[in-house]
Amino acid sequence: MFPTMLTITPALHALFPTSFTPSTTAVGGNVFLTALVGLLPLIAFFVLMGVFKIKTHWCSLIALALALIIAVVGFQMPVGMSVLSATQGAAMGLIPIVYIIIAAVWLYNLTEKSGRSTDLKAVFNVIGKGDQRAQALIVAFSFCGLLEGLAGFGAPVAISGAMLLTLGVKPLKAAIATIVGNAINVGFGAMAIPVTTAGKLGGVDPQVVAMNMGHVTWVFCLIVPLIVLLILDGVRGVTQLWPLALVAGVASAVGHFFTPSISYELTAVVASLLGLAACYLFLLVWTPKTPQEYRTHVDEADRPNAERVTLALLPYVLVVVIIAVTKLWKVGVDLAAALSATDIKVGWPGIYGQLLDQQGEPSSSAIYNLQTLSNPGTWIFLTAAIVAAVYGTHSSGGRFKTSVGEMFAVLPRTIYNLRMSILTIASVMALAFVMNFSGQTSAVGAALASAGAAFAFFSPILGWLGTAVAGSATSAGALFANLQATAAQGAGLDPRILLAANTVGGGLGKIVSPQNLAIVAGAVNEPGTDAEILKKAAPYSLGLLLLLCVLILAASQGWLGAYMPA
Repeated sequence: MFPTMLTITPALHALFPTSFTPSTTAVGGNVFLTALVGLLPLIAFFVLMGVFKIKTHWCSLIALALALIIAVVGFQMPVGMSVLSATQGAAMGLIPIVYIIIAAVWLYNLTEKSGRSTDLKAVFNVIGKGDQRAQALIVAFSFCGLLEGLAGFGAPVAISGAMLLTLGVKPLKAAIATIVGNAINVGFGAMAIPVTTAGKLGGVDPQVVAMNMGHVTWVFCLIVPLIVLLILDGVRGVTQLWPLALVAGVASAVGHFFTPSISYELTAVVASLLGLAACYLFLLVWTPKTPQEYRTHVDEADRPNAERVTLALLPYVLVVVIIAVTKLWKVGVDLAAALSATDIKVGWPGIYGQLLDQQGEPSSSAIYNLQTLSNPGTWIFLTAAIVAAVYGTHSSGGRFKTSVGEMFAVLPRTIYNLRMSILTIASVMALAFVMNFSGQTSAVGAALASAGAAFAFFSPILGWLGTAVAGSATSAGALFANLQATAAQGAGLDPRILLAANTVGGGLGKIVSPQNLAIVAGAVNEPGTDAEILKKAAPYSLGLLLLLCVLILAASQGWLGAYMPA
């Protein structure tokens, strides 16, 4: 079944002989009590971070310890399996996630270290008519969405957050604008892997799930650009730049609504390209009213020539081109499939074969996928290496003097500066895997699913919760897709709508995901500000989630007529 499969030895089987099947009624035989206990690690994490202002890595480590105790005492998971669940999560945190982040931040740091960031600002100054907010909107919404559609796994947030910093946006605003602007494309991220996962596990054609998603997400495409402006400059930003936000939103909405029926994998890519093109063309004929503090200006003597413009844009254009080729190339060879064939599937020691699903079969969740050539991080590293070589050998007439050695020396400094973010991400992923494998997360889902027909309203919350815990909309689909489909049948609801709700809700949950917070905090060079970012970003995530819940309830009851299902 798997191209390369490593499994545990008989000796380890002897050390961990006990099989384990997660139960949603492990605590007192009651699903609601079990769900409440299962939520405690997550509640502890957010309370420690948001109320007591404890540093994020300590919050995640404390929550992890609590989750381990609950797994063993409350959910009767064997101690060895509980600990090994955490190690699989930590491994997932390191590769692919931390791997991608290091590559993306190195790529950004090359722009800063070389001095080319001044030319990048000049380029965006022209595109954005000298308005920093317009430039930031394009990057946080459309450019970030393009990267999300191609790569996912943290790369879009890391790269786009760093770009906003280069454009002069204040770090916290850059972080919040990036994670909110990115959210609506997460469900279609990485060539729509979350959609494929939800559809397959929920027993519904993924394209049908994607079409239902597109019939909801277009509404959010109209709203999110306005929220990004609100983040950047409050009501004044919305008042002065709403035409640009409307153009970006409408163009992306068209892509979200129509692309899934043609090629659902390309939804985020097409929608974001439409948004980028529409913004560029609109700004050729429209000029925003810009307050002095948001005006960006380039002296005529400093205006970059064609070579400098090309080199300034090189990191970001090249990374899009390279990742697009690895994902989309089909001529002669299906490159994406060929690269995926190099993945190494590892049956996690002490877990695989002993963690069983409700049918008594070994859970595939205990198989760790070690991505090498299929990992976007590999290609971002390649991009950065090319950029380092180019910047080290081209000084643009002596203006940007550096060397190839100096450019590569940026990498170890980048890793050192990200050390606390690396610890946070690894521990957060360990927490997520303990909660998932022990049954803590699924218990919460089962409690919500007991609401009958009203479950339609709560359905998006499962996806939101799954991504908030695991940091991945794909994981949210893996956790709850089957539960969504089963609950739909029991309550007389359409599973296509609920699977779409789960996946879109997952994207909104990524705004508050501890993993995502750590990534963006590191990207804007403000590690440890996760709590402040969460405090300001959470209301947007919850507000958008409430709107989604209402829309899904309306669709499930037929109040939208033929609007849904697809």
